[in-house]
Amino acid sequence: MLDERFVFLGAAIGSLGSLSYLIATISGRARPNRVTFFFWALAPLIAFVAELTEGVRIQSIMTLLVGLSPLAILLASFLNPKSEWRLTRFDVGCGVLALLGTVLWALTRSGNLAILFSIAADGFAAIPTIVKSYRYPESENRWLYLASAINAGMTLLTVREWTFAFYGFPAYILAVTIIIFALVARPRAEERIRRALGDPQEPAIRVR
Repeated sequence: MLDERFVFLGAAIGSLGSLSYLIATISGRARPNRVTFFFWALAPLIAFVAELTEGVRIQSIMTLLVGLSPLAILLASFLNPKSEWRLTRFDVGCGVLALLGTVLWALTRSGNLAILFSIAADGFAAIPTIVKSYRYPESENRWLYLASAINAGMTLLTVREWTFAFYGFPAYILAVTIIIFALVARPRAEERIRRALGDPQEPAIRVR
């Protein structure tokens, strides 16, 4: 069990990852899916308010940061045309499901249900980026997801009251960011395996 003040260290690490992605977005090296990042901003901010209503205090800092970082990246994606990622019907469909989760929160007004529906909304919004990370890992920046996973993991290690309000959102963030990080880093890992096996073939995709 970590001291609660480690939440601030996790937040600092998460901020560094977000800054890396923000710079990559402005320069056009990363192309965030705007449906994903819109709801990645909205859902955590809803969860943040819900956590406060359920008595969560210092651990809610992670949730707040998880909402503010995608908001900054979303706004940055409009500064450089090269940062635009073409949306598909699938992306829009996931966005509609994410919106449904947000509406359900508005109807319930219950703290734990709000957190649950925020996780559902965030999860549906994550699907387009998960698919994009699998198909086009070069369009993503892995450091955001690694830093977010560390932030969420450190937050979980500070939890003393194991109720859903305290661990629900950090546990979800830890899971989804590990998945995306693994997908984005996959080509680099495959390249290292080929080199270790003595295969000189160059990978088709390079990731940042």
